Amino acid sequence: MKRYLILEDGSSFAGEGIGSTIISTGELAIQTANYGYQEALTDPTNAGKILVFTTPMIGNTGINAIDYESIDPPVKGIIANDVAKKVSNSENFQDLASFLKEKNIPGIFNVDTRALVHRLSEEKTVKASIMDTDDEHAFDQIKALVLPKNKSMNVSTKNSYAAPNVGKTVAVIDLGLKHSMLRELSLRQVNVTVLPYNATSTDIENLRPDGIIISNGPGKPRELSSVLTPILDYFYGNLPILGIGLGFLILSDYLDFELVDLPEEFDGVNYPVIEQNSDAIWQTSMDIDKLVFPDNIQMNMNQEYFDLHSDLLAGYCNDSQKIIATAFNPEGAPGSLDAVGIFDQFLHMME
Repeated sequence: MKRYLILEDGSSFAGEGIGSTIISTGELAIQTANYGYQEALTDPTNAGKILVFTTPMIGNTGINAIDYESIDPPVKGIIANDVAKKVSNSENFQDLASFLKEKNIPGIFNVDTRALVHRLSEEKTVKASIMDTDDEHAFDQIKALVLPKNKSMNVSTKNSYAAPNVGKTVAVIDLGLKHSMLRELSLRQVNVTVLPYNATSTDIENLRPDGIIISNGPGKPRELSSVLTPILDYFYGNLPILGIGLGFLILSDYLDFELVDLPEEFDGVNYPVIEQNSDAIWQTSMDIDKLVFPDNIQMNMNQEYFDLHSDLLAGYCNDSQKIIATAFNPEGAPGSLDAVGIFDQFLHMME
């Protein structure tokens, strides 16, 4: 069935529909990874987005039971050049088309994604709709669309829950955490309690944690400052704190570091960072639109990680203040495990 991706600037892209037949609207986002489409589809950080996959084909390895980053995929749709009709893995893997239909996610393939990416590179935020028509009424609807704010509130857990283990106790503030982060903590025997985005200092203190993680997620730091600033005021410098993705932005904003807009949002697995002390280069996964301008930072860091594309600061560690913050996802998923040692650094900080 023919369907259309229409953009707020009046342009449209026709292709073949796949998955759900609903009309869906959201923010268009480029996904540059050549693999890991299942993780991208289920990553809470992509809430409200229509993902444009730049790889020539997706779907050839199907959908498995392990690589979910959340139970309910938060994306509003997908756009692809081509979608595999047959799954190359075992019969235990679900094909992408039936997965999208089951999860009520619309998609379009046979789209010139190169032209679409070129169009996106000229704009910061592009509203889009997946529809059955590209008439004038459809464009009026997309122009009237208001993108939701504080998306972390929508994807965060509503109630606290435990992932028990026998090691250090860590409170995780869920702004849109990925299952793979919990897996990495479990592998290190960390006793985890996951709390909602609006947890209080008292909620955390009652857990007697050895450390705090502020997770990745969608949204903007200023949307969450009213709930997270009191927590940072109370625990900063007293307990080790790890901020990932949105958590990195929140910590940086709290410390009055200058956040710089990236020319294009990072959304993929091919972002190299270099660690200043060892000159080690990690290939990392990021989903972020700002990094830190390093020149104005007054704090002496034990470690700094610079994005090689922009020379901006993509991570830092200060042992005396007990903070680690990374714009990149140490757990990968999708992406390499080059940076997974960040979790070990965090554990060492709790000793």
